[in-house]
Amino acid sequence: MYTLYNFVLILADFFLRIIALFNKKLRLFVGGRKEVFTKLKNEITLGDKVIWIHCASLGEFEQGRPIIEKLKVNYPSYKIVLTFFSPSGYEVRKNYKGADVICYLPLDTKKNAREFINLTNPTLAIFVKYEFWPNILRELKNQQIKTILVSGIFRENQAFFKGYGSWMRKSLKGFSHFFVQDDNSQNLLNSAGFTNVEKSGDTRFDRVFEIIKQNNELNFVSEFKGDDLLLVCGSTWREDEDLLVEYINNSTAKNQKYIFAPHNIKQKEIDELLKWITKKTVLYSEKENHNLEDAEVLIIDAIGFLTKVYSYADIAYVGGAFATGLHNVLEPATFGIPIIIGPDYQKFKEAIDLVNLDGVTSIKNQKELNSELNELFLHTEIRISKGEISKDFITNNVGATKMILAYIDKRVLQ
Repeated sequence: MYTLYNFVLILADFFLRIIALFNKKLRLFVGGRKEVFTKLKNEITLGDKVIWIHCASLGEFEQGRPIIEKLKVNYPSYKIVLTFFSPSGYEVRKNYKGADVICYLPLDTKKNAREFINLTNPTLAIFVKYEFWPNILRELKNQQIKTILVSGIFRENQAFFKGYGSWMRKSLKGFSHFFVQDDNSQNLLNSAGFTNVEKSGDTRFDRVFEIIKQNNELNFVSEFKGDDLLLVCGSTWREDEDLLVEYINNSTAKNQKYIFAPHNIKQKEIDELLKWITKKTVLYSEKENHNLEDAEVLIIDAIGFLTKVYSYADIAYVGGAFATGLHNVLEPATFGIPIIIGPDYQKFKEAIDLVNLDGVTSIKNQKELNSELNELFLHTEIRISKGEISKDFITNNVGATKMILAYIDKRVLQ
């Protein structure tokens, strides 16, 4: 199987280069990797001490970020190398100031793995959540480089725990230590013969817990909201917006306002959303030309504001669970507000936990959305109670970063 894996990688590399000629995202995926080794040669010199952190995409970056920023402070003599697999992670965070070198992870061929490890020569390698690349992990083990997994999640249906997955289990021996999110992951690894496992929880809790300490003031949101109740619809897709717009258009309440921060802010999609809404609506990009107090709906057609916008919300709707996958529920939860999501959230442990606790409500259709929003808008005590559940959930789950840093301090970089 290992030989087949390497053969498939060579074929994939060939076909990806061809398909990339016709696909913008794949062009970024392929083109960005052409520069990796040149960039490493230019920015890492012999004698540099390096810590390498790898994230699949943007979500994993947010999990790794608390660790990166603590390492930057605690070990200023080390260069931080941050890699991404996905263009959606790299393109958004390629100018992140917390790392010294940011690049794509090269395709996991034997040759690439050897060259990448030789050029970076890390004292410590950190993988976030998942991304198990057999050749890279084997090379790290061969060179005796300390390698840890943080915020790891394992499931029974993964190849590691199947009869045919012995070659994949072998690659996991490249990890010096596993920090996992839950008991199930720890038990699965233990059953596969791995004892170097600790349940630390999810580092994202540490990240979002710090958000409430920062300055979250946005004057334009304050002006728009006034004394009204505010529903913030974050990271919404068309499937979410169909239901939300139907509710908003038919609402007769006079003390309710709504903010959309769509996942897709391309002009065509924003124009369509604007056209569907019958209430007085203002775009963020045109806010200077309008009296925000008079508007009932505000559409944020820009990126970078959503976290701070959540701080003004009385209720949050988090999108994606009717479409490609649920977005981040922890950011609104840290502000102590009730959250509504769609039906497809089973791959997200934090959402499952919050639904079970009743801080998050999952809806399947228009009727359920209308009922939940009406209840939350009309009943202050229910709104506050659900919000407190969300807030307590965050505060009760912080501490993963501290545990991981203690291990690094004592066992790796002492």
